[in-house]
Amino acid sequence: MKDYKDLPRGEYPRPDRVRENWLCLNGQWDFAFDENGVGIDEGWMYKSAFDRKITVPYVYQCELSGLGDQRHSDYVWYTRTFKVPAEFAGQRVLLHFGAVDYKAKVWLNGHFIGEHEGGYTPFHFDITHLTKDCDVEHQITVCCEDTLSTEYPRGKQSYRPEPFECWYTPSSGIWQPVWLEAVGMKYIEDVRITPDYDNARFKVEALLSATPKNGTLKLDVTYRGKFVTSLTIAAIENRVDTIVCFPHDHKRLEGFECWDVGCGNLYDLTLTLCEDGNAVDTLSTYFGMRKIQCEGGRIYINNHELYQRLILDQGYWPDGLLTAPTDEALKKDIELTIALGYNGARKHQKFEDPRYLYWADCMGLLVWEELPSAYRFTDTMKRNCYRDMMDAIKRDYNHPCIITWVPMNESWGIYQVKVHPEQQMFTDSLYYMIHALDSTRIVSSNDGWENPQTDIVSVHDYASFTRDLSPEYKSTEGILTGIPNGFRTIAADGYDLTGKPMLMTEFGGIALAKDKHGANWGYGGAENDEEKFFERFEDITMGFKNCDYFCGYCYTQLTDVFQEVNGLLDMDRNPKMDMDRVRRINHKRR
Repeated sequence: MKDYKDLPRGEYPRPDRVRENWLCLNGQWDFAFDENGVGIDEGWMYKSAFDRKITVPYVYQCELSGLGDQRHSDYVWYTRTFKVPAEFAGQRVLLHFGAVDYKAKVWLNGHFIGEHEGGYTPFHFDITHLTKDCDVEHQITVCCEDTLSTEYPRGKQSYRPEPFECWYTPSSGIWQPVWLEAVGMKYIEDVRITPDYDNARFKVEALLSATPKNGTLKLDVTYRGKFVTSLTIAAIENRVDTIVCFPHDHKRLEGFECWDVGCGNLYDLTLTLCEDGNAVDTLSTYFGMRKIQCEGGRIYINNHELYQRLILDQGYWPDGLLTAPTDEALKKDIELTIALGYNGARKHQKFEDPRYLYWADCMGLLVWEELPSAYRFTDTMKRNCYRDMMDAIKRDYNHPCIITWVPMNESWGIYQVKVHPEQQMFTDSLYYMIHALDSTRIVSSNDGWENPQTDIVSVHDYASFTRDLSPEYKSTEGILTGIPNGFRTIAADGYDLTGKPMLMTEFGGIALAKDKHGANWGYGGAENDEEKFFERFEDITMGFKNCDYFCGYCYTQLTDVFQEVNGLLDMDRNPKMDMDRVRRINHKRR
């Protein structure tokens, strides 16, 4: 496969759905601010160039874009030209966007080809009919709309013109890669792989663009380059559904190599679509064999008890904001997480870059993925949340690293969920919708407190020391019936959470005094030196670890994020204290 190492973020953007022929469109585009929203009326989609240059896939607010402009503009425009590679001839051409915040309208050669809404999820267009000539320049033009609306699932992006408290600089426009790919004239649109751990088999569901004549789909499975199994099945009504069993000669761990914490065992799967016996399209992917379940107040992975040591990770960079500067930076974050003694990350308020999820799959890191919050409870907000949650599940279903979905956080956007029937029904509907679309994972419905229907009981408490904890922590009954964090009840009114697994999913947030100045802040005051930090860090970590009813914890947080200076690392990923000592405390027995 061709690589584009000379371009920013030029690695293949979607490792779980790989095609051989592709063209990276990252790099320099023409760019314009449209602060008065006149571009469409004035026909900017027909312009050949704009007045500025920007480096895609970095947003104009960040340094890596080449602009670093902190103004807010509801509308921005992009344009660039490209030639279709000669090797695309005779195939369909798809134009992909990894993510554009928040709304995108797209033109090709002046023709409107479509639009998308949702700032964290991918979309694509079939542009075959407009790119038949490989010898001419074709022009893409994109208009992006990103207002400060609180009805958008925006996560930690500020809904004011400036950052404040724990909300940061917005990311407007294209912030994940743009690329072309060549597919067959009839092709595999998507694939969904569901492991069946207990029966040593997995289910493959393939969606086809059209049903080939006498169509078949061949599945070839390998493990670290060695043949495992092969199967050919018929294509019916644009779909192929089948269950594949592992052969007896592949037995090792219950019939297969399982994916587990610290063991990123992955099977490669190649899908070949045939028409009348001739291959017309090929897609390469991978999957992991693992199982997650809740039972008896505990969480199990692959039928053994799982104790989660999670770190809150917001996925921001000083020079790229939501976009990692390089693929290596994404991989490094996972390596640092593991080096600090954590076995998982709660990706806070962000559907993370697919490359991060790929590296987590490879290295056996557990991931909680979270719907970015909207902050105003309206019909539009509800519809936006449903759409983005469904699109994220579709994008990320095949990643074995993801074990938990978090649709809501700390009652953000559902501020009366404790008592309000409509807000409870909305949150419950997200819970049931997620399980209807993905029965293989756990749901923490409103992480932190005021939990309605949920699989786990999540608690947030930023007490500084164990001695500060409330008496409610003496028993699970106390947590469920009292206000252990002194702020909110853990259950919403009318919900019995008895018997569900409990986790402390936010705590700590300790800042150092040298970092706490101006608007910078941490939780519970700042510690003057590293020794004082560790006195507090070990005390509160072990305090929650020694609550034997908790089956895991999540420390806030991996890195500083702008004015929020409570990371174990600074924002440039430099350790702020002894990493080995952090790791030893995390691995310390209860």
